[in-house]
Amino acid sequence: MAIVTVAYDEDCGACRWFADSLRKLDRSHNLDFVPIQRADWQLAPVPKEERLDAMHAVTDDGRVYTGGAALPVLARALPGGRLLSAVAGASPTLTDRVYRAAAGRRTTIGRLLGADACAVDPSRLADRS
Repeated sequence: MAIVTVAYDEDCGACRWFADSLRKLDRSHNLDFVPIQRADWQLAPVPKEERLDAMHAVTDDGRVYTGGAALPVLARALPGGRLLSAVAGASPTLTDRVYRAAAGRRTTIGRLLGADACAVDPSRLADRS
C-alpha cells in the first residue's frame, strides 16, 4: 500500500516525466500517482483554482504538501531518499524557490526533454520495476 500519493498535472509533459521518474525510483512501491485533474478527494484541502499551480504529495493520513514542500516528503518515501529529504527539508524556502523556478519553466523543460520523454503515463500500474 502506498504511503504517499503524488498528484501531478497530466497535461504537462515535464510534470508527467518527473512523476514517472519518481515512479521508477520507487522500488518499495511507497508512492501512488494520480493526475491532479482526477484527484478531487485527495486534494480537497487545496482550492480548485490553485491545484494546477504545483504538484502535491498527499500522505496516507490526508496531509497535503504542495510544491517545494512536497519534495522532502517524496524523497523520504523513496528507498535511499532520507539524505535528500533531510537536505530539501533543511531549507524549505530555498527548496520552494528551486521548485518554483523549475515549475515556471516547465514548458521549456518539456521541450528540452522531448516528446517521447514527456509522453509517459506515471499513473499506470504496469512496469513498476
